[in-house]
Amino acid sequence: MVYIFESELLENKSILIALTQIFGIGNSSSSLICKNLGFAKNLKVKNLSKEQLNLLIKTVENLDLSLASDLKKEKLLTFKKLILIKSYRGLRKYQGLPVRGQRTHTNAKTAKRRNKS
Repeated sequence: MVYIFESELLENKSILIALTQIFGIGNSSSSLICKNLGFAKNLKVKNLSKEQLNLLIKTVENLDLSLASDLKKEKLLTFKKLILIKSYRGLRKYQGLPVRGQRTHTNAKTAKRRNKS
């Protein structure tokens, strides 16, 4: 297994899919990175050499993306700020209720379930 940016990349997956396992990199960013490095989309992670891995890490760092712990911290601070200023969104988030106008008379089970865990 290969660890990059606090994420575990499975060796038998293609590099295009494996990069999406990193928190903050989606399909479009992953394909952009592969295109910049000249990797084939079906190239497996286990077939990458040490030089290619180092080049991959440098490329992702140069893209100035918020990744892993930085992105999670930023997301948490955003919600704390919403709760602090007592916005509607912040209060609903704090209570564990749907935030974006969904009905609560029946279909609020998912939001309530997330609050318990």
